[in-house]
Amino acid sequence: MDSMEVRDKGFEIVLADHSKEEVAELMKFHRKNGGLSRYVKFRHFFEEIKKLEITEEEVKEYAQKFSEVMLQNLIDETLLIQDTIQFVKNNHEDYNMHIVSGSDQKELRHICSELKLDAYFNSIHGSPTPKKQLVKDLLKDQNYQKDETILIGDSINDYEAAEENGIAFYGFNNIELKKLSNTYVEKFV
Repeated sequence: MDSMEVRDKGFEIVLADHSKEEVAELMKFHRKNGGLSRYVKFRHFFEEIKKLEITEEEVKEYAQKFSEVMLQNLIDETLLIQDTIQFVKNNHEDYNMHIVSGSDQKELRHICSELKLDAYFNSIHGSPTPKKQLVKDLLKDQNYQKDETILIGDSINDYEAAEENGIAFYGFNNIELKKLSNTYVEKFV
């Protein structure tokens, strides 16, 4: 799913009561760290940009508001990258496919269910657990061989999760990742 614009708008809506300059700073961080969870991004906004303390409960409140915006806007088939979806549908019986995302796990599972994509994946995992830990846990729980496992992702955080867990990384849908990875997927055809 190509959801970056929707996520951008979500942060702008949830943080509408804050200065545009501060929100613009968050947007730079958000775009650079697309794979990080909203929990990390809201904490960064308040602690690093605004220089204010924020409680875990307050972070959860902002994340919940963000989730409400996402649920209204991400259940949209036009956001799906069609060649990727076709690849998943055509190959889900030949490969063990999982989703590991910085998106909220509950929200992600709901969106996949609504778009009727959940049946194509062995499991769907998201935040608040960090992606590096999710990948580590998945490798261990499924007893996957690292040399037979690939993480395909569109963010620097996906690359870092693959690196930390010793598995191959294939960049996709983010031209900046060509600088980091020897393998980049142009299209799933």
